[in-house]
Amino acid sequence: MASFRSEPILWIHVAGLATLPIFSILCLLFLSVGEPFLPVWMELFLVAAIGVVPLLWMQLRRPFYIFGLLGIALKPENLTERQRKILYLTNTKLNRILALVTAVLSIWALWHIYQFAPSVANTAKFLPQWRSLGLILAALAFLASNLFLQIPVSVMRVLVTNDTEFAAIEPLSLEKIKQDFTILGVRVNQMLPRLFESLFARKIDSQQPPE
Repeated sequence: MASFRSEPILWIHVAGLATLPIFSILCLLFLSVGEPFLPVWMELFLVAAIGVVPLLWMQLRRPFYIFGLLGIALKPENLTERQRKILYLTNTKLNRILALVTAVLSIWALWHIYQFAPSVANTAKFLPQWRSLGLILAALAFLASNLFLQIPVSVMRVLVTNDTEFAAIEPLSLEKIKQDFTILGVRVNQMLPRLFESLFARKIDSQQPPE
């Protein structure tokens, strides 16, 4: 029987961590644009408020529905029992604690990015030197970086769950899924081709250590 860790969507979300350097560099470049006209704390507050608060609020109140990707989402009624168990693991007290810790670490990283920004000002000379526009773009880049950090952190919590604990989980009901999760995008019957899912599951299962 295939392990729950062979669910392709889990690894797709984890792979999103690879985008962090890209969005961090973009944030750095945008923060180096123009001359500051607001106090440091106010600029940092603006970027952090846009980049952290919406995602943190979502993860604390109605976590992101992980069976969604690039503007599409698998219909909740089409989830298997295993998938509904996985979804349960993304909405626990531990996940909310991890979301808070991740947000704090993101703000800490933003502070260091902000401190380093003046040293790359020459690199960003090709951009319009409007500080207000730079701050808005930096905030959006920071928001994207947090999106691709918060969701993988939530998913990795699923991956480290042991098989015994997973087997004991009660699958979420359809009503709970619709009520407790933020489902974004067009709802579809199937997200990934079945052949891809089958091949991916075999590859992951072949890499699992024997019990």
